[in-house]
Amino acid sequence: MTTTSPLSRRSVLRALTGAAVLGGAASVSVSVPGSTALAAEPQTEPGTYTLTIRHLGRDGRVPTHYRTSVTGISGPGAGRSEQPHDASGTTSVRLPGGRYLLESSLWTDRVADGTDWIVQPRLDLDRDTTVTVDARTTAPVDVTPPDGSAAFLNSGMFIEVTHEGATRMASIVKATPTLRTAHLGPETEAGSVKQWYDSYWTTRTGGYALGRTFSGTRALTGLTHHWTAGELAALELRAAARPDAGGAGTGTGTGTAVIDLAPTVGPAAGPSVGASWSLPVPGTATLFVTPGRGRWDVVYTAPAAPGARPNRYFVDGIALRAGATTVHTFDSPVVGPALIGRAGVERDGDTLTADLPLLADGDGHVPTAPSFDTAWAGLYRDGALLHARSGGLDRATFTVPSGPASYRLAATVARRGATGATTRVNASWTFRSATTTGPVPVPVSVSVVRFSPGLGPAGTAPAGSPMRVPVTVQGAAADGRVRSLTVSMSADGGSSWTVLPVHEGAVTVPNPAAGTSVSLRAELTDTDGNTLDQTLVDAYRTG
Repeated sequence: MTTTSPLSRRSVLRALTGAAVLGGAASVSVSVPGSTALAAEPQTEPGTYTLTIRHLGRDGRVPTHYRTSVTGISGPGAGRSEQPHDASGTTSVRLPGGRYLLESSLWTDRVADGTDWIVQPRLDLDRDTTVTVDARTTAPVDVTPPDGSAAFLNSGMFIEVTHEGATRMASIVKATPTLRTAHLGPETEAGSVKQWYDSYWTTRTGGYALGRTFSGTRALTGLTHHWTAGELAALELRAAARPDAGGAGTGTGTGTAVIDLAPTVGPAAGPSVGASWSLPVPGTATLFVTPGRGRWDVVYTAPAAPGARPNRYFVDGIALRAGATTVHTFDSPVVGPALIGRAGVERDGDTLTADLPLLADGDGHVPTAPSFDTAWAGLYRDGALLHARSGGLDRATFTVPSGPASYRLAATVARRGATGATTRVNASWTFRSATTTGPVPVPVSVSVVRFSPGLGPAGTAPAGSPMRVPVTVQGAAADGRVRSLTVSMSADGGSSWTVLPVHEGAVTVPNPAAGTSVSLRAELTDTDGNTLDQTLVDAYRTG
């Protein structure tokens, strides 16, 4: 288990709008004022005041380095942002009156000294004012995982201040664990300060993602929390071996995958910074996560040949519970159509839009760049071919005549080098549709069938023995709306088929001899008469 770059680029970019590197402290401090900075006003004018800021390091002297931002929250100075600086450690700026957010980072040339981050969430400027930013007031951020051998990766602290309906934000991101923080100035109104802290750690088998949220009237002065195992949830992320040549460009399906993890960004979860881990394929990383931070987002980047477009899977909003384990397996069979979180087919006036990914992995994760050799899709109206296109059905758009009609949507995807990971998908849906007055899902029409065999780490099934394979219906026919469902299997690439009885949501497959592939077919009719005919050639192989 190794780590990649200590900062998750996707997480940082979606959380921050700008950054400045802080010298030898190897940290980043960000202020998000909501507007561009304006030049300081050298002249005095009515309604403006002089703000003088004195900076003191931990030794009580002028700090080696500092960076201070003053951002207007409300009043005449709302939206104003300044970063005054003077080598003497004392600097002044003339500003309109109003409520401001001040944040300051101080550091030396010694990385081991860390960074002092001081935040004044309430600076009411209604007269000439002097503020002293004193690193001697800070206290350490002492947050650790239960595993004392875990190595620190990175951390991020964010603060959001709200006043009179306006919100401003500041943050600091660090690649070393030496951070001290302090509140400065008077308290704010109740609940107007929100703060988040995330830290990431790595171990031989995974790592830790430790996040907390705070709300109150003050910025944090230090933070101490030594997490215990019982407070954490386990997120087990498995990188399956891909038997097709799309894995690492070598035909072995092995290589190195990258996992990015970050809290879900949203009104409750707030901003975030994330981290990245790399792991061999096949392999498993177990990340222990704080459920109280909210839901978590994962990005899995599969191995790719040099110069090839990387294939990514995005899993957003994973809910976790302390003491429980949640498992996600990427790139595993059975590859096929999936409808998780998708309408399937939507009609807007006389435009049909299909969102039917045909090559989701065994857990239903949809890849950004699925590998295939050929793909074709066609739309039939009342039995006549209306549209044909090369490519799959991920956001495929078709213009259709007005009025009601019967439709058949057919698609096929071929992957010649993917034996044991679905070499071909054939799917055909029938449904009725009429002109709509806006974008609406085609009423109760499109379904898919998912197969979930219990496969080994290499993506293979035990040869020569029966195996129970769960069968799941997604879409229109889910939740008891199946009129009929027939499942068949083939051990000769689809030349001949054997019907398998569906019993209690599963079929029993008589696995053939080692080195043989198993193909699966589903024929479904829902309670409204809409149909699905879905075939997965070489769905999985035996070993």
